[in-house]
Amino acid sequence: MRTIKVEHQKGHEIVGEHLLQQIREGHLEPGQKLPSVVELAAAYGVGRSTIREAVSALKAMGWVDVRQGGGTYVKSVLPSEPRSGADLLFQGAESLVELLEVRKVLESGAASLAAERRTEQDLERMRDALSLMEHGLNVNDTAEGERADVAFHMAIAAASGNSLLIQMMESLSDRLNASIQKSRELWFYKEQSTASRLLKEHQAIFAAIEQQDKELAGAGIAAHLTKVEQVLRAALEKESGSGRD
Repeated sequence: MRTIKVEHQKGHEIVGEHLLQQIREGHLEPGQKLPSVVELAAAYGVGRSTIREAVSALKAMGWVDVRQGGGTYVKSVLPSEPRSGADLLFQGAESLVELLEVRKVLESGAASLAAERRTEQDLERMRDALSLMEHGLNVNDTAEGERADVAFHMAIAAASGNSLLIQMMESLSDRLNASIQKSRELWFYKEQSTASRLLKEHQAIFAAIEQQDKELAGAGIAAHLTKVEQVLRAALEKESGSGRD
């Protein structure tokens, strides 16, 4: 595999674009395992955090799979083309934090509307997501936990009954999945206690929606996402510092 040396303020974007080029040109084939983070960092001349950000972006765009404890692999079936230019907006750590800020605005309103308008079918959809989230926690299946997390938040949007809000959340679905995966990777699943706390926060949001408490539902999801944002900022700063060593 051909590599380049990188010296740039946003090196993760350059690394990500180069790795994508390697995949498109066949230098990295479908199903092939990428070199380790340490090896890529040495090859590109950047810190490990830069490599992680580049890989996270490629994962969000559907080009690679990251297997916990098993490395990173090129997708067996590749996208026919990049999903959209909007994906490039969410490559960096700062963009993930900005996405959380957008989510707070959208989802706190969605939760308030959901508390007012939810149907029994909406509640059942949320219960199913919470059940899967709990199962993923019990069997330490982070992928299942991530999917259930996304499903829960999308169920809240659906319960709002606002078609424009639902469309906005659906348009962010890929980036939503990436932000949840990144926050869990950095913090929630490092300790069982923090993962349990995450589940309890989701259960409390559900309880407020079920009880049709608009204020509590909106405040609950805003507080939850604020915690995630704070943890993500701290973890990324720490990771960035270690990557410069």
